[in-house]
Amino acid sequence: MGSEPRMASWEEAGLTAKEYDEICEQLRRPPNALELGMYGLMWSEHCSYKSSLLHLEQLPTEGERVLQGPGENAGIIDLGDGLAAAFRIESHNHPSAVEPVQGAATGVGGILRDILAVGARPIALLDSLRFGNLHDSRVEHLFSGVVSGISQYGNSVGVPTVGGEVYFDDAYADNPLVNVMCVGIMSTEQLTRGTAVGPGNPVYIVGAPTGRDGIHGASLLASRQLGDGDGDMRPAVQVGDPFREKLLIEGCLEMLQSDAVIGLNDLGAAGLTSAASETAARGGTGMDIDIRAVPRRESDMTPYEIMLSESQERMLVIGRRGCEEEIEETFRRWELDAACIGKVTNDEVLSIRDGERILAHIPVQSLTSGAPRYDRPTRPPSDCAAREAGAEEIPIPHDAGDALLQMLSHPNLCSRRSIYRQYDHMVGIDTVLTPGADAAVLRIKGTERGLALVTDGNGMLCRLDPERGAAQTVAESYRNICAVGGEPLAVTNCLNFADPEHPEVMHAFQQVVQGMARACRELNTPVTGGNVSFYNQTLDRGIAPTPVIGMVGSVDDVSRCPGRGFQRPGDAVLMAGQINTAKLAASQYLNIMHGLQEGPVPEVDYDAERRAGELCRRAIMEDAVHSATDISDGGLMIAVSECGAASDEGLGCRLDLTDSRRPDELLFGEGGPRYLLTVPEDQIDTLVCLARETQCPVERIGTVGGSEVQVHVNGELILRASVPSLCRARGEGLT
Repeated sequence: MGSEPRMASWEEAGLTAKEYDEICEQLRRPPNALELGMYGLMWSEHCSYKSSLLHLEQLPTEGERVLQGPGENAGIIDLGDGLAAAFRIESHNHPSAVEPVQGAATGVGGILRDILAVGARPIALLDSLRFGNLHDSRVEHLFSGVVSGISQYGNSVGVPTVGGEVYFDDAYADNPLVNVMCVGIMSTEQLTRGTAVGPGNPVYIVGAPTGRDGIHGASLLASRQLGDGDGDMRPAVQVGDPFREKLLIEGCLEMLQSDAVIGLNDLGAAGLTSAASETAARGGTGMDIDIRAVPRRESDMTPYEIMLSESQERMLVIGRRGCEEEIEETFRRWELDAACIGKVTNDEVLSIRDGERILAHIPVQSLTSGAPRYDRPTRPPSDCAAREAGAEEIPIPHDAGDALLQMLSHPNLCSRRSIYRQYDHMVGIDTVLTPGADAAVLRIKGTERGLALVTDGNGMLCRLDPERGAAQTVAESYRNICAVGGEPLAVTNCLNFADPEHPEVMHAFQQVVQGMARACRELNTPVTGGNVSFYNQTLDRGIAPTPVIGMVGSVDDVSRCPGRGFQRPGDAVLMAGQINTAKLAASQYLNIMHGLQEGPVPEVDYDAERRAGELCRRAIMEDAVHSATDISDGGLMIAVSECGAASDEGLGCRLDLTDSRRPDELLFGEGGPRYLLTVPEDQIDTLVCLARETQCPVERIGTVGGSEVQVHVNGELILRASVPSLCRARGEGLT
């Protein structure tokens, strides 16, 4: 065993002087160097949520489908027929800023193990990414590295990356956001919790040996601002091995088929310290760990390094006493180390020893629930009034077709094919709707049913109005699930913010949580868990408030999911929902064409959302539509262009609109629930009946056909573009 570290200061552990005094009071003595490092991890912002918990209590977390909400490794919802879905989203922002390939790759590995820890087989990955201006060389390096890291790990481990989103804005120039969501499927009987119970039961560490990578990852890298010395933090970024992860997944799932395992927990952020203390805290027990028994990659590692390491591909397994031989033999078959490192105790203390020598002796609750809870001061931004400016003074474009091509070629609206062609989205052969659809859809093996999955975020809206922006983000996820015929069920979230010690940042956080809480209650999509990522800030330049929503829905019959884009000449083009309410304020048109990010952000009309969503779902499940998409970023013409470009034959359409609004607002305005549907002529009456039953407005606006998109307003042709030109423009944005 290596030499002990010198006595670190509270500052080096990422703590404040007041927090250090609180630790001394709880222990009734000063902590030693190892204990101080363990507290630094567990009381970090990343692990303790000390600045956010008071606000997160507002979120609705219960529902008739919720089997497991916040507090475990992943949320779980009941799908019926003895099946359940586990899902969660996590951030790996700071590691990806320092080392983009490994930062993103290990973010994928960690979220896979969160799903595994509750007993589910991971079946799908989605991402949500934010970067600065793509023409900047550093941003280009980060972007390509992150996409490479996600694809390398996901493709190698054999879990398809089926969807996601990416946006580019100067607000993320210094701090990219890398959020990854994973979804798993399981039998309800297989639900496993990360709980250490049964004094005397053995505790195993399974998977990769422990190395020096990731030390201080949670306490210093993820819980502080970045700065000029970012390169010095590279040792705090973990290194992933997806092939070992695959063995770990299969070994753990086989082990769970017996009753030899009581609990599982990922060794992710804060490593062994977190896994041991959290499992014991959930079980109301303690744990005795012999550090000498932990497999190591390097022989001279100190106990401090072992307890703080965040090496990847490791799980903590709580076994059943008497089943040790079965546990070890099972993992041996999967070529995995399974080392018994200790046992569960009944004293509610985490005891770390080297042989007979006690190195740390900490009450479990002190490390976990004993962490401080802060009610940080809040203050609205001083430039709030300026953000309420309207769009009335901007010039009307001379050529709407040229404006459309410029919009389509912008990185925020262009095709994402260059990204998702790097992802293996068909491995497992259950992917029904692939990347590029409003939401991904995966078949549930052995049934006609499926899962609809999506990630959505909008930092621009949340910068302008955090509460309304967050509500709109939930509503957009809801629309995307409905647009593929899914019933929205539940939400996981990743809340990305700058320094919580800045009152304006905490004001935005408070407002975002309020907006999200109301939207989730109104739309009956409870929050089953998630992640808060603070300190996304470099040298006092913070990101925009960026809540990312991961939503899961159920699809009754995946064979009825609509096609991508226009399907058949002669189909009617219909718009359903709030047909005439779109505005240019807070739109991508204003942002891209005029460099303006101005409000006001519209409020969500929840009655309209529910009615429009029901109409769209029912129309799809009754086979009344050939295609469906929601109209969101970029407005009507971006949706129409995507439908034309996605069609196998490159179909266009003619739109005939009657409207008195300015043409750019009509073509590119945003806001409210609006769905673009293509309907066979013999099904129009069905749509009319559904509209009457759901009390949702529906209006015919055009007809599919030809190789051009033409828009006539009040009888005058105002836009004309060939489908090939639209395809070319969409393909240019990320090249």
